[in-house]
Amino acid sequence: MVCVGGTLRGGDTLPTKTTIEPDASTESKAPPENKPERKKASKKVSIRELLKPHLGSLSLGLLGVIGEGVANLLEPWPLKLVLDDVLRGRESHAGVMRWIHEVVGTDKLAMLKFACAAVIVIALLDAICTYAEKYLTTSVGQWIAYDLRGTIYAHVQKLSLAFHDQKRIGDLISRVTSDIDAIQSFITTGLLSVLVNIITLVGIIAVMAYLNWEFTLIALSVAPVLFFVVFTYTRRIKKAAREVRKKEGEITSVVEEVLSSIRVVKAFAREDYEVRRLEEESLEGVEIALRARSLKAKLTPLVGLIVAVGTCLVLWFGARLVMDGGLSAGSLVVFILYLGKMYKPMQELSKMTDTYSKAVVGYERIREVLDTDKEIKDIRGAIRAPRFKGKIEFEHVAFSYDPQTPILKDVSLKIEPGQVAALVG
Repeated sequence: MVCVGGTLRGGDTLPTKTTIEPDASTESKAPPENKPERKKASKKVSIRELLKPHLGSLSLGLLGVIGEGVANLLEPWPLKLVLDDVLRGRESHAGVMRWIHEVVGTDKLAMLKFACAAVIVIALLDAICTYAEKYLTTSVGQWIAYDLRGTIYAHVQKLSLAFHDQKRIGDLISRVTSDIDAIQSFITTGLLSVLVNIITLVGIIAVMAYLNWEFTLIALSVAPVLFFVVFTYTRRIKKAAREVRKKEGEITSVVEEVLSSIRVVKAFAREDYEVRRLEEESLEGVEIALRARSLKAKLTPLVGLIVAVGTCLVLWFGARLVMDGGLSAGSLVVFILYLGKMYKPMQELSKMTDTYSKAVVGYERIREVLDTDKEIKDIRGAIRAPRFKGKIEFEHVAFSYDPQTPILKDVSLKIEPGQVAALVG
């Protein structure tokens, strides 16, 4: 005979007893005491664990990123060659231009052919590297979404009914779908793109300093203001994105609850009430989404305005220097092109704050579920239950998932061999 306490979870209850008559032919065997407890796989998924299986693809994608950065750095130089050496006949004997003269010579037609060929080669390099980077990041994003979706879905299946009583089904659906999609979107469009922009930015600043360090300081004079604005708005956008995700989960919950109980809704003629309830939730969602979108809409023109101020300063000082003969027109054009390329990564990074914020919020919501442990666990040294053949008897049993909400209270029940019993409700 095995006697077990009737309360599985909760506070003080009535004294209880559950009697089960086991099959005499089956014995209960406890596991050896010295046998170490098997360590279960952790469900706490970190960024490193997510990316580790895809390091090969990410490494190849990183090579593509470097190729894109090199192409961006080389792109303005054919134009400088045409402006200074071909059209104006003003030969430059510094750095890259000296190497070009040694290879091609000083013939204007030869230099023009070289410049045109260089434009095609640079464009091909950029196209190949961009394709490789986009394809590989898309592949990584899809597989990470696949792994995450399977992990969180399997984990939710193993959580207790107490967890599901506290969580709305629609919110869980939103985490398995929308939040994972947000992470996938950032990996696909933002993960290596951030590296592209950073590598391009650092390379361009180095080349600009090589061309004219004074111009570089003028161009960078607006950078502190730019980064301050982006940092400030990024925090606010992240907070707004968290509210949007929460409201999307609530709206999904309302729809799921109504559609799964549509027969009950129709039986009690509650269609109009449910329509009004969804409208109220949707209106709140619209207001929250508009607030979040308003923040992003303000950030983009602010960044554009700051960039315009920096460009204006460079044009003013650069044009005056060209008029005084201290700088060639080709060098000024190259510098202005580099200036646009320098500000573009800054603008792209500011635009990426929305995608990044959604991904971070989605990751937080997924981790919240994965960090929830099962409430009912096998204790160390637990005795394996035998095969039962006989009657089952419950005497004054109490049970609850939530201590504040009892499910069974002072229940007595006897089930004879061959009988089938069910508790419904």
